[in-house]
Amino acid sequence: MDDPVTTEIRGNIAIVTIDNPPVNALGQAVRQGLIAQVEAAAADDAIAAIIITGAGRTFPAGADIREFGAPPKEPGLPDVCNRIEAVHKPVIAAIHGTALGGGLEVALGSHFRIAVPSARLGLPEVHLGILAGAGGTQRLTRITGAAASLDIMTTGAPISAEKGVALGVIDRMANVDLLADALAYAAEIVANKTVISRTCDRTPKNESAADRDAAIAAMRDKLAKTAKGLFSPFKIVDCVQAAYDRPFAAGLKAERQNFAECLATPQCKGLVHAFFAERRSAKIPEAARAKPRALGLLGVVGGGTMGAGITVAALDAGLKVTMVERNADSIARGRANVEKVYDRKISRGRMDAAKKAGIMDRYAGSTAYADLSDADMIIEAVFEDMAVKKAVFAELDKVAKAGAVLASNTSYLNIDEIATATKRPGDVLGLHFFSPANIMRLLEIVVPSGVSDDAVATGFALAKMMRKVPVRAANQDGFIGNRMLSVYAQTAHHMMEDGASPYAIDAALRDFGYPMGVFQVSDLAGNDIGWANRKRNAATRDPNARYVEIADRICENGWFGQKTGRGFYNYPDGVRIGVENPELLPIIAAEQAKKGITPREFSADEIIRRYLAAMINAGANVLYSKAALRPSDIDVTLLFGYGFPRFRGGPMKYADHIGLDNVLADVREFEKEDPMFWTPSPLLVELVEKGADFDSLNNQ
Repeated sequence: MDDPVTTEIRGNIAIVTIDNPPVNALGQAVRQGLIAQVEAAAADDAIAAIIITGAGRTFPAGADIREFGAPPKEPGLPDVCNRIEAVHKPVIAAIHGTALGGGLEVALGSHFRIAVPSARLGLPEVHLGILAGAGGTQRLTRITGAAASLDIMTTGAPISAEKGVALGVIDRMANVDLLADALAYAAEIVANKTVISRTCDRTPKNESAADRDAAIAAMRDKLAKTAKGLFSPFKIVDCVQAAYDRPFAAGLKAERQNFAECLATPQCKGLVHAFFAERRSAKIPEAARAKPRALGLLGVVGGGTMGAGITVAALDAGLKVTMVERNADSIARGRANVEKVYDRKISRGRMDAAKKAGIMDRYAGSTAYADLSDADMIIEAVFEDMAVKKAVFAELDKVAKAGAVLASNTSYLNIDEIATATKRPGDVLGLHFFSPANIMRLLEIVVPSGVSDDAVATGFALAKMMRKVPVRAANQDGFIGNRMLSVYAQTAHHMMEDGASPYAIDAALRDFGYPMGVFQVSDLAGNDIGWANRKRNAATRDPNARYVEIADRICENGWFGQKTGRGFYNYPDGVRIGVENPELLPIIAAEQAKKGITPREFSADEIIRRYLAAMINAGANVLYSKAALRPSDIDVTLLFGYGFPRFRGGPMKYADHIGLDNVLADVREFEKEDPMFWTPSPLLVELVEKGADFDSLNNQ
């Protein structure tokens, strides 16, 4: 491998360039080279100033993820930043692309910073359950003050170069040619004999003690409400406090101690697992065998909530979209549904009318299937009914060009059966978007038996264009997510019928880390969707299996959830956060009486144990039946589509954390009550007997 850090001399300026594609990650070789090149330039009497920059598309965008979880390798990044800062000649960081995490810490260790307007800056370590551990908490706070540094570090969200200038993080904005402007800036610093301003020598930004204390106290209060179960956000606040209370060296020591404590937490392990799982999910066998087909024009059949959301996601990805609906009124509503998304952005100042107009220029509406004849992919997003979907696919088969991918956005239905409505099963696959489709990042890509490898690869290419997180799912009932949901939701319904209040169940799940409880989610999605699926499967349901009818009674009353103003919760005046429905409890009591059930109490701990045991056992069965490629794909599905708390890593990672033997023991305990429902997964039993865990299956 060539040296990833090199130096070029321009007059009396040394340009130290990091060239470690694709994102100039700060791996060991880069850290070694950076110190060596900067200190060599500092020792050269002919050099008056040093510029640090990145080759290719970005300044260093962070640490090398290949080193995550491995023993530390010297030199560490804190030493690199400290030694850059100690140089007696001006060091200028020239920033383009993204300076994130360790990349921004290198820039903060430099004496001056210049950036192009498109640059993005941030310290996103909180998303991995850690904090900036190379001086970032101390240096950033000294530059921006408490409020801004806390916001940047606890959210992990990047800021623009323009905001960086306003906060004092960026000293100068470049124009078009970053290197030319950085050279001019360096020459100006040298000519003016500008005093080097080391961040370590600064006192925190000039702000009153009252403002500082108020910002810190406000953040602690905010995190108490929004960061339940997390550890690192609170430690970030401690580090910011240390920047005020301690000298720089002592602040660095406190930062390293807090960093080490974060690194050892289950939250960090869960978040790091989620980070890698998200990237692993795009690795599929089909990609090694075929390339995706070209994508330029997307067809969408249906302009309702899902169709409009898919259309927006496609437009945002830069694609042209033709939407087909059954009549002029329906297509008008479909267009209105699309425009409503962009109008909302305009009202919030996130888009202007000109940009919206440019996007909508790539949209066309039609009532004729023939207008989809040039589409590279057509996504059906109509009512969840097999006969309706097959009728649509029969029409698409008549008009779609050869090589067009035909996809169904179905939550449950058999893609192989849908494909029988065409003469091209090799082109048919499932694309299960989650609502709202333009916001939710999960995309289950369902692979039926007859589909071609390049069609599957095209589905994954679309996901990448839309910035979705794709998961490959086999064509089995419910695919991955809904198949598991049907099991753990049943567990919740069993507990409700046995005496646990649905509101207590939801509260326990929120305390565990879910943003919403299972009954809140049912109301949000529409209780009628699950009801339709239950009715569809009624004929094949085992009569000996336990069946809770409470949700059916709710639907028979027309209580479909938020859209009808009533479900498990009531939604007065259209509010989105429901209140308890007093008419629900008598329905539950009547069902209990009908079945002779004596209600009992459930602790929050038992609710979680049962809910998670059912989920994990179902996940093991998904793997056993090869519906998912790997356990981490199940984790990704539940994290991005079903609200599983990210800091716990996903259900399969959580199972490894608490021990598969403990999970199996719970399943076998509950099996005594209901052997049919609680049958242990053969894979779970096998792993426990072998002393293995789910993670051992992730790299097979």
